[in-house]
Amino acid sequence: MPSSIALPRVLENYSIQSLNTFGIDVKARYFVEIRSIEQYHLILNSGTYSHVPHIFLGGGSNVLLTQDLNALVVKVAIDGIEVIKEDDQHVWVRAGAGVVWHDFVQYTVSHQWAGIENLSLIPGTVGAAPMQNIGAYGVEIKDTFDHLQAFNLFNYTLETFDTTACQFGYRESYFKHQGKGKYLIAYVCFKLNKVAEAQTSYGAIQEVLHAKSITHPSIQDVSNAVIEIRQSKLPDPKEIGNSGSFFKNPTLKVAQATELMEKYPNIPHYPVSGSSDIKFPAGWLIEQAGWKGFREGDAGVHAKQALVLVNYGQATGKQILALSEQIKQSILSKFGVALETEVNIL
Repeated sequence: MPSSIALPRVLENYSIQSLNTFGIDVKARYFVEIRSIEQYHLILNSGTYSHVPHIFLGGGSNVLLTQDLNALVVKVAIDGIEVIKEDDQHVWVRAGAGVVWHDFVQYTVSHQWAGIENLSLIPGTVGAAPMQNIGAYGVEIKDTFDHLQAFNLFNYTLETFDTTACQFGYRESYFKHQGKGKYLIAYVCFKLNKVAEAQTSYGAIQEVLHAKSITHPSIQDVSNAVIEIRQSKLPDPKEIGNSGSFFKNPTLKVAQATELMEKYPNIPHYPVSGSSDIKFPAGWLIEQAGWKGFREGDAGVHAKQALVLVNYGQATGKQILALSEQIKQSILSKFGVALETEVNIL
């Protein structure tokens, strides 16, 4: 271990209200920010915090905190973007887990590297992206993912995971299940296209481009369109606490999907690639059940997007969780559909 690396300062009873996009005021028993795997290695070797769980925090954009955390909360701030390989058609770009995701997307767009422009303005960090297999407007992380490097918390080695090892699914990965609590994602590498092919099949993107009379969009045009769409539909966490989409869009087998579509002929639905299953927008179900714009105290459902639960100021995590459970029960009763939360509950 290089002697020039100092043990980072660990704070006690530290409020992480500013480090989660819901703006929930809870305290971590211990808190530390790390800028390298070596710094975290020093903490592990010290043995000082082995008596409590370690919880990793990226952008805090996909978590609902319901209580004070008797843990060492590790803010992962590993920085850096670099090209590690390229050929005539592709470039392999690696970013530190702490890089802000939108900043990374804009970096690739500015270099005319195509593949993730449809994922513009998604909150969070690069390290959280493969964990959640984030996706939007017809694109998912797995489409351009090459590999990641993760620190094994048991044998203190850096391991490499390719697409197969990550076991990507719809907002799912190995790191949310079997690998949970076993690894710290440190670096993520993407294989991007030098020859840009803009992905504009999603209807909302086409509408924005058409309104601007853009017939041959660049990846910058697509990125700008996605940003415009997201800003029009989703609240800014700096203004209203939220974590973006709170629920996953449910995927149903053909028999249940057919029954639902016969009962509600106007329900939007989409085929699932590589499957006979059909996906339905959770936001539509929630809106039809009358929850859009609902508010109880400072916990509520956003007025423009029913898929987003919000904290209007002083809501607790438990109040928002209780609201989400009411919504889930309501959707199950009305549509026979069981919603799953997309955010992580702590």
